[in-house]
This record gives sequence, C-alpha cells and structure tokens, in this order.
Amino acid sequence: MMEKSFVMVKPDAVERRLMGKILTKFEEKGLQIIATKMILITEDLAKEHYAEHSEKPFFKSLVEYITSAPVLAMVIQGDECISVIRKIVGSTNPKEAEIGTIRGDYAMDTGRNIIHASDAPDSAKREINLFFKESEIMDYEMPDINMIYE
Repeated sequence: MMEKSFVMVKPDAVERRLMGKILTKFEEKGLQIIATKMILITEDLAKEHYAEHSEKPFFKSLVEYITSAPVLAMVIQGDECISVIRKIVGSTNPKEAEIGTIRGDYAMDTGRNIIHASDAPDSAKREINLFFKESEIMDYEMPDINMIYE
C-alpha cells in the first residue's frame, strides 16, 4: 500500500503563479497526485490545521497569512512519499534550503515559505481528513507505475 501525504501550496506561491512549477516537481519524481482543490481557508480551519502552534507568538500572523488568499490543497501518494516530499520541499527556513528544492528555488523567508507538507503519517492522515472528503480522493493506477517502481 502506498503512503499518502497532505501538501498545501500556500497563498504566496498561488499569487506568484508557481503552482504549475511546484506540481511538476512532484510529478517528475514519480509521485501520484490523487486529490487537489483550490480553496480559501477559513479562520476556523486555519486554527484547527495549525493547532500545534496555537501557543506560539507567531500563531495569529500565521492564521492571517494562510487565510489571506487561496491555497492549493493536495493529497499525494507514493512509496515513503512523506519523507520524499519533505526532501523535495526543502528546509522550513528557505535560506537554509538546498537549491533544487521548492523552498530553495522559490522562497526567501520562513514566514513566506510557499508550501506545507505533512511531517509524519499521523499528521498526514489528520490533515487529509481536515481538507478532503474520502469521495474527493481518486483511486487510479498510473500507466507508468512499472517504470517508477520495481
């Protein structure tokens, strides 16, 4: 069974028209995008999504930022995809992110680091359930699966 991860292209990347470039990174790696939707996150959903940061001083500005413009929410599937996606995304601090990663190529500031990716299977499941109904997640086989996996 393939692992699933939640990925969100944040408002700054949407407004900078980087969605296509970001999606391409995942597809070219061989990962399977099984759900997408563009949404404007409500304040309540933002607070629930970032609940682990609720006591931190940057929480209010984080909620304001993530609700400021549309995001592209996705479910991506692949073998050990959570760790693979985290490598593609790069370090949380874009100044420390390797060139070639999404943050290393397109971001400059931690407060505007353009993308979110689940960090563990439990958080992936929780985040997927926050943003997607089961009926919105597609189950299909990629025709090139045998070229990607042994």
